Amino acid sequence: MSSGKLIRIVAAVIRDGQGRVLLVRKRGAAVWQQPGGKRDADDGDDLHTLARELHEELGCRMQREGAQWLGCFSAAAANEPGHVVEAEVYEVKAKGPFVAQAEIEGICWVDPSALGDLPIARLSRESILPLLVGVG
Repeated sequence: MSSGKLIRIVAAVIRDGQGRVLLVRKRGAAVWQQPGGKRDADDGDDLHTLARELHEELGCRMQREGAQWLGCFSAAAANEPGHVVEAEVYEVKAKGPFVAQAEIEGICWVDPSALGDLPIARLSRESILPLLVGVG
């Protein structure tokens, strides 16, 4: 990635029973993206950050057991022009209900092999969701 301020986050891939992937849309944003967020100073590790963010934003409970690191990916930030987002991405299981709260305005479940013209952040559309096609 080239110039621009770097935003480091931890992001989740959560699937439902049909293999669809959960995406969220922040309040005032036009695009859908993976749930997750920035690490707080008192977060112990990536999975602690993810569990906290998922609970704050969606009200769900993440299970640490079985979490799988998918990689570190970067792309132009969807909601902060001139910035680059770098995400440590984990596939995790979580118990719902999944409810949009805090800065999250909406949630949706998508088939990673049939995204259509849904406006999805570059990081998710180009790096994360292609990994999931035909898997799971």
